[in-house]
Formats: sequence, C-alpha cells, structure tokens
Amino acid sequence: MTQSTSHQMGVRRFGRWNWMGLYTLAERECRRFLSIWAQTVMGPLINAGLFLAVFAIAIGPTRGDVMGVRYVDFIAPGLMMMTVIQNSFANTSSSLLAAKVQGNIVDTLMPPLSPAEMLLGYLAGGVARGALVAVVIGAVMVVVLGTGLAHPVVALLFIVLGAAMMGALGILAGIYASKFDQMSAITNFIITPLSFLSGTFYSIEALPPALTAASHLNPFFYLIDGARYGVLGVSDASPVLGLAVCLATTAALSALAWRWFARGYRLKT
Repeated sequence: MTQSTSHQMGVRRFGRWNWMGLYTLAERECRRFLSIWAQTVMGPLINAGLFLAVFAIAIGPTRGDVMGVRYVDFIAPGLMMMTVIQNSFANTSSSLLAAKVQGNIVDTLMPPLSPAEMLLGYLAGGVARGALVAVVIGAVMVVVLGTGLAHPVVALLFIVLGAAMMGALGILAGIYASKFDQMSAITNFIITPLSFLSGTFYSIEALPPALTAASHLNPFFYLIDGARYGVLGVSDASPVLGLAVCLATTAALSALAWRWFARGYRLKT
C-alpha cells in the first residue's frame, strides 16, 4: 500500500522541485549560446559599437548635451539595454522554435520537469546571455567612453529584470511560432520597433505630448530609462515607477508562459 501510494501518478519521488533537472536544463541553455560565443557575445558587441560610432560621428559633434550629459554618453546605456533586450529574447525564442522545428522538443517535455521548472530553466539561459552581453558592453563602454556607474545596484536590477522580461516574451514567441518566418515577423514588427522607439537615441521630453504618452505605455522605455539612470544618474521617468512596470510586465509574461507550458499549448500537437 505504501509503495503503490508513493508511486501514484502525479507524485515525484525526488521531491517538490527537480533541482537536478532544472540545473541540467539551465546548463544546456547556457552551453547552447556559449558554444557560439562569437555570434552571441562578440556579434552584439560589434553591433553596439557600430551604432555608437555612427551616431557619434554623424550627430555627436553637432548635438549638444542631452539631460546634462554628452550625447554619446546618453545613448550608450540605451544601446547596452537594447542589446540585452534583443539577445535575451533571441535566446529563449530560438531555442524553443528550433526544438519544435527539428522535432526534438520531446526531449524537454518527456523528462519529469514541471511547467515552473521548464520556465525557470529557459529563463536562466536568457538572463545569463543578456547579463553576459551587458557586462561585456558595459566594460567596453567604461574603458572607451570613461563613464562610470552612478547607481550600480539599480543598473543591475534593470539588466536582470530586462533579460527576464524578454526571456519570458521569447518563450511565448517560441511556443506560438511554428516556423522561422513567423519568428522573423515577431522580431521585425514587434521587438525591433518597440526597442528602437523606447528612447534609446533620444529623450522623450523632445517628443510631442501624444508620442510622449505613447512612450509611457511601452515597457521597453522603462528598461532603457532605468539602465540610463543606473549608469548616468539621469532619467525621463521615476526609476521606482520603471521597476514597478517592469516587474508587473515580467510577472504577467511569466505567468502566461507557465500556463502555456502547463497546457502544452502548441507544443504537444
């Protein structure tokens, strides 16, 4: 009686949390992007450097200070966070979509992993990639531009929170998309416009009132603005409000991703 009860359906013999399974999934997601570090780490660094160089050469000499800082210094934290946004999203979305297209998603669904463990495992890879990219770009930014960190803890909070938010959004996109064309459409028509129109290259104070109000509805704006406050100490919005909006958005996206994992939505059919 005791043995049959211990092995009944829904009871996992290793406890409430499968720590080994969670660690293994997280390690796999990290190894996946570290194995191609030239593409996943150096590529974003070069892209951010090119953006910075182009704007510094084309606009920097003629543009005055923005919010009391040099224009080049102003856009640098935004470029760093924009790169974090794009890479964290790409890590989780590409991992899930590639597994679905190649037919090996079953290797993730069959092990005794709960929906929460799968969610955390994939998020760990997205956060790790986003944080690594931020550290690399931030280090180069400090050396080349000579900028410091006005509020290091705030900068770290927004980087980790931004990576988690975009990792959760990438999970949703990876589950929803069934082919790479659909993923390209999501990236080109949703992620890229929202990240470019989030105050990365300008202060929203310069926008008309209607566009300023619209910018405040964009969660990416609070990520960019929070990173800028953490690095330079200046911002368009309250960092506390930014943290609250980003926390709420991350929680909502993560809850939906957990729900889709639990239902097997577009994964088991």
